Amino acid sequence: MSTLPRIAFLGTGLMGDPMSRRLLKAGYPLAAWNRTRDKAEALAAAGAAVADSPADAVRDADVVITMLTRGDTVADVLFAQGAAAAMRPGTVVIDMSSIRPDEARDHADRLKAMGIDHLDAPVSGGTVGAAEGTLSIMAGGDPDLFERLRPVFTAMGRPTLIGPSGSGQIAKLANQAIVATTIGAVAEALVFAERAGADPAKVRDALRGGFADSRILDLHGGRMIARTFQPGGRTSSQIKDLENAAAAAASVGADMPFATLAMGLFRDLLAHAGDVDHSGLWIEIDRRSREG
Repeated sequence: MSTLPRIAFLGTGLMGDPMSRRLLKAGYPLAAWNRTRDKAEALAAAGAAVADSPADAVRDADVVITMLTRGDTVADVLFAQGAAAAMRPGTVVIDMSSIRPDEARDHADRLKAMGIDHLDAPVSGGTVGAAEGTLSIMAGGDPDLFERLRPVFTAMGRPTLIGPSGSGQIAKLANQAIVATTIGAVAEALVFAERAGADPAKVRDALRGGFADSRILDLHGGRMIARTFQPGGRTSSQIKDLENAAAAAASVGADMPFATLAMGLFRDLLAHAGDVDHSGLWIEIDRRSREG
């Protein structure tokens, strides 16, 4: 019988599915729930128990991981749909969703009043990092609790404790500002290179290893050249994160001009091309170049 903590994973979509598989592979007993049940059912063959509701998933769990789209969705699942009420005192909620820092702190306070511990721990690395177990995990909360849960985190990636509650979400918003502006810079450069008569694939190869190199040039630049924009990190999610970053920055008087510009470009991409992968910002910059 496993002595590892029992995990309930709420939200097994693009990111939650491979993250759950990493935990199952590490031997953790896991119950899965997703609003669209078929997505949770896909984990059954890997050993997951599939729950009919969030409350059913968490009832016997020691650790509850949420990987949901927005802060209000997390609040709905935890509090309106009864997941928190079904947890035993001493259960730990690890929210790996990307939400606002103030929402994370509010959830932590509400759960604490119910005898439930909380860490906010959003991730970066996309579906590739989730599948490979190499996610960057940015955590906020109690240091002792973080250390106790480190083995759970390391099954999915590389965890770093940033600071108190909400700090993980601050780090994720900083990450998303860098990601958004870098995607824009790579797309702009590759569109320019192609229109100027250079082979963008060879330009990308030449830039790798220099100061312009980055994981985004590597992965997303490759997608731009291949024109493969099936969603891994959705444009709508990128916009949501940039909106959250703008709100958080405004609350502390920080100016984010590059992230604000990127947010407008991503909104135009969503309007013109739909909810493609965020590397599809190439489409919007190419469109603007063609319409000149």
